[in-house]
Amino acid sequence: MPGRNKGHPVFARYYARVSQAMETGGMAEYRRQALAGLTGTVIEIGAGNGLNFAHYPAGVTGVLAVEPDPYLRQAAEQQARQAPVPVEVRDGVAERLPAADDSFDAAVTTMVLCSVADQQAVLGELHRVVRPGGQLRFLEHVQAATPGWRRMQRVLDAAIWPFLLGGCHSGRDTLGTIASTGFTVERVEEFRFPPTRWSTPTSRHVSGVAVRDR
Repeated sequence: MPGRNKGHPVFARYYARVSQAMETGGMAEYRRQALAGLTGTVIEIGAGNGLNFAHYPAGVTGVLAVEPDPYLRQAAEQQARQAPVPVEVRDGVAERLPAADDSFDAAVTTMVLCSVADQQAVLGELHRVVRPGGQLRFLEHVQAATPGWRRMQRVLDAAIWPFLLGGCHSGRDTLGTIASTGFTVERVEEFRFPPTRWSTPTSRHVSGVAVRDR
């Protein structure tokens, strides 16, 4: 969910409802896989309503979850109380993280890099707060694979898509931006979601691991 500069109150309520359907439709398993094997301290940006929290493995010693939207942050705080690992939910934006340099073993982004105001600035902040050699775990929808769909994404992103969907951009080259901001992408899994016959502007998803360069 977005690491925004301000809340989107209408979209936040819509997302809180729709995200539950996404979880039962298979996204919960993708979250679990994306977080599997994490250890140590973790910062999660755009934590939304806290749907990742239940999937953090026992090796995680603490999570700082940053979420700027008040409605979603309140929901995340409720989820944090039931999480299997310690989770602190804090107000903040991904472009200015409330954390010291090199202070986390890993960072997590799920469905957030599509909607931040400045993707490169956000990844620069994550590079700052993750220790050298630490991981970035990501689960995001990304730029389409075909020229026709990419053209459609550009049209939508220049028109109504971000306005209607809380700042979301359907066609960002997120993998390219990760690789250009001091991370080395080590593993990527590509999948379609939802797994229906018909594609949408946000069907193409990736999940993977990148490592902060030393």
